[in-house]
Amino acid sequence: MTDTWWISIIKAFLVINLLLLTFAYMTWVERKVLGRMQLRYGPNRAGPFGLLQPIADLVKLIRKESFYPASAVDVLYIAAPVLSAFTALLAFSVIPFGPGWNILGYDVSGVVTDVPIGLILIFALSSLGIYGFIVGGWASQSKYALLGSMRTCAQMVSYEVSLTFAVLGVVLMGQSLSLVDIVQKQHATIWFVAPQFIGFLVFFIGGIAETNRPPFDLPEADTELVAGYHTEYSGMRWGLFQTAEYINMITLSGLAVTLFFGGWGGPFLPGPIWFLLKLGAFIFVFIWMRATLPRLRYDQLMRFGWKVLLPVATLNALVTATVVALA
Repeated sequence: MTDTWWISIIKAFLVINLLLLTFAYMTWVERKVLGRMQLRYGPNRAGPFGLLQPIADLVKLIRKESFYPASAVDVLYIAAPVLSAFTALLAFSVIPFGPGWNILGYDVSGVVTDVPIGLILIFALSSLGIYGFIVGGWASQSKYALLGSMRTCAQMVSYEVSLTFAVLGVVLMGQSLSLVDIVQKQHATIWFVAPQFIGFLVFFIGGIAETNRPPFDLPEADTELVAGYHTEYSGMRWGLFQTAEYINMITLSGLAVTLFFGGWGGPFLPGPIWFLLKLGAFIFVFIWMRATLPRLRYDQLMRFGWKVLLPVATLNALVTATVVALA
């Protein structure tokens, strides 16, 4: 299904704004869930049940002074958070959230843009977005920020490879790099989480490291590096980095739902509702892990990536290729 250009523009506008709204209230949900798990209330002052807290945070960040170190590399320092937020928003555009509909005689697909190499595009954009974190830390001309950006670089190299190998089994079984085709293949056969359970575990663990979430939040470890690569950022520049991190987590969760859990598929309810329910379950697991697991040492993180995840992902891809070839 191919949309006309103006339908694509409308969908892009709606999806971007819904994504930003989801990010804003994810901060509220995370603080509330963490509060309940730690026997606290969480935000409860701005509006009923603290529901206006994300708006209050936005106003605070907009009004806050955006200072920067006198020795910072100005252009790169300012451009880094913009690059990270832009690529994070763009990556979600290829994730399908519904089967498509006919609205007032117009065919409307359930994805902003369906490209034949959607999976490769997501990995390419995520790799580009990491440059924002790396360059931002370097351009700050701060030792803590530089250490954080170096950790980001090393972590990306370690886990990006495992993450890519983990989805090779899905690509072989789906026989396509289009995310829409992969979802439709699961609807015709079985959710890929069953035959590719090992690949899913590697993908999930690698995705946690890729998004710098606990227990793999070494690039911004507050007990070691103050705040890591964004130590010298404030105001909306800092807010853009947070936007990129949370939207990367949403995108990774949406990608996991698409690749392993049948995308929008499910009985009775409309496709987008099922997609949102599965997405919400993944996000809850991310929050749960933050409240439960302690941060690893950096040498443990690197060793686990190279000596455990990479061999397991490679073996899973080889076994899948053999089975598919023989079948």
